[in-house]
Parts: sequence; C-alpha cells; structure tokens
Amino acid sequence: MTRIRRGYIARRRRKKIRLFTSSFRGAHSRLTRTFTQQKIRALVSSHRDRDRKKRDFRSLWIARISAVISGNRESSYCYSLFIHDLHNRQLIINRKILAQIAISNRNCLSMIFNEIINRRRVEKIRRNHLRNNLNFLVSREQTPIKQ
Repeated sequence: MTRIRRGYIARRRRKKIRLFTSSFRGAHSRLTRTFTQQKIRALVSSHRDRDRKKRDFRSLWIARISAVISGNRESSYCYSLFIHDLHNRQLIINRKILAQIAISNRNCLSMIFNEIINRRRVEKIRRNHLRNNLNFLVSREQTPIKQ
C-alpha cells in the first residue's frame, strides 16, 4: 500500500488558531490541543465580559453621581431620588453624561441638583397647603350647620 500524504487543510486550520493564540504564554501558544482549548476559552471569556463591561461602567457612573450628590448636601437626598426627579422633570440625561459632568464640571451638576431640590421643596409646600385646605373643607362639611 502506498503512503498517502496528508493535505494542507488541517495545517492551515492549526496555523490560523496558532496565530490567534501566539500572544499566550507557554504551552498555551505551542501545543495544538492546548492552544485550541485556550482559543475557545478566550472567546467565551470575551463574549461574557462584553456584557459585564456594560454593567461595570454603569455601576461606576452611578457611584460617581452618587458621590457628588451625597457630598453636596447634608440632607437625606440620595441618588435614586435624584434620578426619579430628573425623569419627572423630563430632563433626559443618561448616567454616562451625568458622570462626565460630575467629573469635569462639578459646579454644573451642583446647579442641576440644587434646581431639582428647590423644585421638590416648592412642590412639597404646595402639597402640604392643598392637604391642609382639603382637611379644612372636609372638617367643615362634617360639622353640623347651626341654624
């Protein structure tokens, strides 16, 4: 039986994988079985970490905004109330932009923050005033009318 020489296809495939893993250390870039496994592992990790990166940056932005808010006032105003009030005022600024403002121009974020706090106070005073008027009217209706 004559000897059959293998083709170049497998060699091409391994060469492609070897180029991908050429920066890995030790046997992970030299041994065929090992570098094949490491390529799979690297691709799985990169796929997983693309989503994790989005989460990590969002939490970083939230931490930066929260630090500016909590450092700005001694009151019990927090990040979640700030975001809630932003949405109620229809100020659509995402967390990334707010964090950039917090880093580059803290005074600007403080102005936004103070404006929201002042509006919140005015609304609270209005609500209390309306509630007092309503209570007065209800109590007036409940008392019998003297003739």
